[in-house]
Formats: sequence, C-alpha cells, structure tokens
Amino acid sequence: MPTPTPGGPLGGERLPVAPRERKPALAALAVLLILVGALGATVIVMRAGNKISVVEVTTQIASGEPIPETAIHEVMISDGSGVDFIKWSQRDDLLKHYRAGTNLTKGSLLVMSMITKNDQALTPGKSVVGLSLKDGQFPKGLQPGDTVAAYRVGNIVGSTSTGKSSTDDSANNPLINDHLIIKTIDNSAASSLSGSGNTPVTVLVDTDSAAQLTIAASANQVSLVLVSASKN
Repeated sequence: MPTPTPGGPLGGERLPVAPRERKPALAALAVLLILVGALGATVIVMRAGNKISVVEVTTQIASGEPIPETAIHEVMISDGSGVDFIKWSQRDDLLKHYRAGTNLTKGSLLVMSMITKNDQALTPGKSVVGLSLKDGQFPKGLQPGDTVAAYRVGNIVGSTSTGKSSTDDSANNPLINDHLIIKTIDNSAASSLSGSGNTPVTVLVDTDSAAQLTIAASANQVSLVLVSASKN
C-alpha cells in the first residue's frame, strides 16, 4: 500500500485542474479597439496640424467697394471645416477681379459668398450717389459700411410739369431714404487747405430714391443720420 506523501494529495494523485477557457474573439476585439483608438488620435493630430493660409479683412469695407491690398492680411487656420475660404495664394485674383459683395467688417475671414465679381458689383435696383457734406450734416465717425438715413432739410424749390414753381416742404416729408449704405467717405478733404471744406461721401441707395437724393444734395439740403444696421 503506497505511503501518502506529506502535504500532498491522498494516494499520491494530483487533483484535476480545470482547463483555462480561451476567448480569441474577445482578444481580437480588444486589439481592434486599441488600433481604432490609435488611428483616431492620429487623425486628430494630423488635422490639427493641417493649416491653411487664408485672407482676413483688416478694415471695414462697404458693399460694392474694391478690396484694397492694404485692407487684407494673411492668417493661418486649421483646414477641415469645409468652408470655402479665400486662400492667401488667391489674393492677386481677389484684388484684381472682385469686390465686396456685402458689408465686410474688420476681422472677417473671406469666403466666396462675401465677394462678387467687378462686373456684378452693383446689384439691380441700386445706385451710387455722391454727396458733399458740411460739418453738422452727418455724424462724426462714419465709416464705409455704415447704414444711414438721408433727410431733406429746408425747402427745395423746383418746377412742376405745368411750369409753375412749387415748394416741397421738407418739414412735412423730410425722409428721403432710411437705409443708405456708406461706400466711401474722405474725412481728410474737409481739412485740406485747397478744398471746399466739405466732406465727399458716396452712398449706395435704392434707385427709386436716387433722383430725390441727388436733387436735395445739389441744393446742399441733405443730412445723414446713423441708424441701426438691421435696416440694411
């Protein structure tokens, strides 16, 4: 009869050990998740590092006005938004063949929808009128792109279709148009020794108001008032 080994199983036989359950599918899934995570992190890093050079506007530009070289700046942004930005490498074409298609504000990054070709700058139903204004006829600090209302001040005497002289009382109907856009304004002209002391201003106005504005301007009876841009 065999002698039992001290501390060992009775009869000298080992107890059966349950075999380890292998799960190759779970192991493969874990490896796949690790690889996907690593790939995702790599794509994020690559996108973050993929910069493009685009055009930024450095000053306010009114709708329809040319975009001068002094009014643009190069900035780097991450590419991946899908937005149709104007690339800095396209700036020569931009300066030669395009204008502002809407009021451009300082700090705007140019996209195609914000510009228009030179031959399409003046939209149907719009006209450009030049004014020569004295101090007090416009608020200080006007800039291209500002929205203003034009009022007729004083009385304008004209001729009716019957040949009789008529007076248009500005007190009864002073408003000419309440959503003009300042295109250009030359504040330096008023202080020029050789100038008239007036400030030249050009405005974008509805064509049906252009004649009335021009008549009032020729009589030096126009006053501009800054209004909310929401009327534009």
